[in-house]
Amino acid sequence: MKTHPVIAVASGKGGTGKTTIAVNLALALSVNGRAVQYLDCDVEEPNGAIFLKPDFDSRMPVYAGVPQVDPQACTGCGKCGALCQYGAIVSVGGNVLTFEQLCHSCGGCMRICPAGAITEKQLEIGLIEQGRAGEIACVQGLLKIGSVRTPTVIEQTRAKMNPEAIKILDAPPGTSCPVIAAVRDTDFVLLVTEPTPFGLHDLKLAVGMVRQLGLPFGVVVNRADSGDDRVEVYCGREGIDILLRLPDDRRIARAYSDGRMILNVLPEYQSRFDQLAEGIGL
Repeated sequence: MKTHPVIAVASGKGGTGKTTIAVNLALALSVNGRAVQYLDCDVEEPNGAIFLKPDFDSRMPVYAGVPQVDPQACTGCGKCGALCQYGAIVSVGGNVLTFEQLCHSCGGCMRICPAGAITEKQLEIGLIEQGRAGEIACVQGLLKIGSVRTPTVIEQTRAKMNPEAIKILDAPPGTSCPVIAAVRDTDFVLLVTEPTPFGLHDLKLAVGMVRQLGLPFGVVVNRADSGDDRVEVYCGREGIDILLRLPDDRRIARAYSDGRMILNVLPEYQSRFDQLAEGIGL
């Protein structure tokens, strides 16, 4: 693996401990003197900052291009609405209506308009914050309430990756488009799950996703000594490496509820995260 890889931490479902693993892995690497950048790409509900407590000193809005129609120039031909697959622009009774939040900024309506009546304007859809938490550089993407452009904000968050640091990308949960936007072209994907029937079901979906993308991956089992052994059996059958088994430790749950890092409260867990980093190839 290259010197400064991009590691995505993902999960097939929410609530498995994905952010807990991501922030503590970043901290473990920084404690060992590695240059680390944590990027919170779970832009609909970023919460890595609750634990890392970074000082954000830079904020940049994220914009997306959406159509605006000149009613004087528009002929009402309806070609723009016929082209748009998302219903973001429609012609009704010779008048063109736009629905900005449905637009995917492909620009097709502007290209197809024979009257040149459609131009682009910028719509603010989110925010990128940058700062530091001790030795860890932090980037946080935040989707504006009411916006549906999650992948665009994720892409802009990823655009802040530092080539001179190990990048830990905290991906959204699930296996939909936002997750693809976060994990694509990464060097390794860490899939966090839990030993329950729901955890196994969604792990299978996540495994299918990363295999389809052709990405190397491994698994972390959180609360590993609770639940059942179905995840273990599945990973063994599929030849999937389990790189960390984090126990169902009440002290970890208490630290989490207080917004504190595992490694700050329980330094004996440093060795486990060191082994995780070694298993990834860091």
